[in-house]
Amino acid sequence: MKHYTPENYDPGNSVGLALSRARNRLTAELDATLRDLDVSTQQMGILLGLLRGVASTPFELSKMLDIDTGLMTRMLDKMEQQDLLLRTRSVEDRRMVNLQLTRHGKHVATEVTKRAPNVLNARLKDFSAAEFHEFQRLLQKFIGD
Repeated sequence: MKHYTPENYDPGNSVGLALSRARNRLTAELDATLRDLDVSTQQMGILLGLLRGVASTPFELSKMLDIDTGLMTRMLDKMEQQDLLLRTRSVEDRRMVNLQLTRHGKHVATEVTKRAPNVLNARLKDFSAAEFHEFQRLLQKFIGD
């Protein structure tokens, strides 16, 4: 089914604009709560991916976060300078780079896990449990993963 046509498309009322505004608000709120840790929302995804063991290489993180490899490299460079993570070459395949959190990185990542839920819960406070689960389901359907 086509929900938009050239005749009815109004950029000011599109799903794309609503998603963009939602992302911008959430990012601003998360960035504000993480500011004193000197990490951004984008870095948060990397920290949590490494902390949870979901990813351990730049490629895996790029895929998980849907970020191009060039941007990922720049972000990892900055995070390495901030003493948040270490890069090491794989002994099996020297082309492969493995990532691990430093002690400081683990501390910051753990602190992020304490703060991020508060921001999300504040944004979702008017959702019932059923609405929350439906919202998650619909977002996953929209993303198409």
